[in-house]
Amino acid sequence: MADPAKKINSGESMTGFTDHHHQRLIALSQELGSIAHDKPLVSTVTIAALLSSGHVLLEDVPGIGKTTFVKALAKMLGLPMKRIQFTNDMLPGDILGTELFDQKSQAFVFHKGPVFTNIVLADELNRASPRTQSALLEAMGEGVVTIGGKPEALPRPFMVFATQNPHEHLGTYPLPESQLDRFSAKLKLDYPSRMREQEVFRLSSLDPLAQIKSDVVTVAEMTEMREVLESIHLSDRVVAYVKRFVDASRHNDKLELGVSTRGGVSWIRMARARAMVEGRSYVIPDDLIAIAVPCLAHRVVTRNGSKSDPVILELTESVPLE
Repeated sequence: MADPAKKINSGESMTGFTDHHHQRLIALSQELGSIAHDKPLVSTVTIAALLSSGHVLLEDVPGIGKTTFVKALAKMLGLPMKRIQFTNDMLPGDILGTELFDQKSQAFVFHKGPVFTNIVLADELNRASPRTQSALLEAMGEGVVTIGGKPEALPRPFMVFATQNPHEHLGTYPLPESQLDRFSAKLKLDYPSRMREQEVFRLSSLDPLAQIKSDVVTVAEMTEMREVLESIHLSDRVVAYVKRFVDASRHNDKLELGVSTRGGVSWIRMARARAMVEGRSYVIPDDLIAIAVPCLAHRVVTRNGSKSDPVILELTESVPLE
């Protein structure tokens, strides 16, 4: 049987991934780069999560542009977005919606909550109680919410960006492992470079979204590329590498909790999307390694409570490719 990678390199289409798709992704990446300056990994991981129907956790201090970043992405895709400000007194119904009795019809009528949109910005998610945090679990995992025993489908595409302050900030509740595992990636925007921040200060009176292009990628194009993702070639060699990596994380002396099966599946889907961003219709180990930290570090738990990023980096260097 012929090697799929050789066929792809020779120009023969096998997956439906076309040059037009790649050009659209390049345009989206460049436009995102105008917001996330000097942070190519942020743009790549965000697009990969979008292609793989994933969700992104943005963890950083307040006031560095997380909300602006998500609003800019929504504008580039031409999709409606809603921002939900989480507080410690918020209830699940404030997010999902609730049933109210209608006097005219003499029946309970469901009133949709702000989660019913294409892009949700769950701002400062870890300020809400665990009960309210968990209200997003079904929505993120299944694309539906259940009210009064009836499932209500969410719009497609549906994507959650959640921001959280570092745990040392007052008034926060650490996200449980089950909630963290729902996010395809965790990113840090970090402070802008000195030159970029000076530019922000200089233009402080202007709308930061004014120069952002609309409809860089249409909904139809995004839906088509999401379908193409499933056919991006995954070799047995790549699958074997993922299995070795996951096993190594579960037997690492520095980790109390390794990568879950769901985490491995999500990592592969993100790698397929990264391959598309790079213009390939097949996955190579570098696709996995490049996004290992944002895709896996939040899914593991260290034994001494230290940061998990260095442990994931060590595994990318120690786990053999063959």
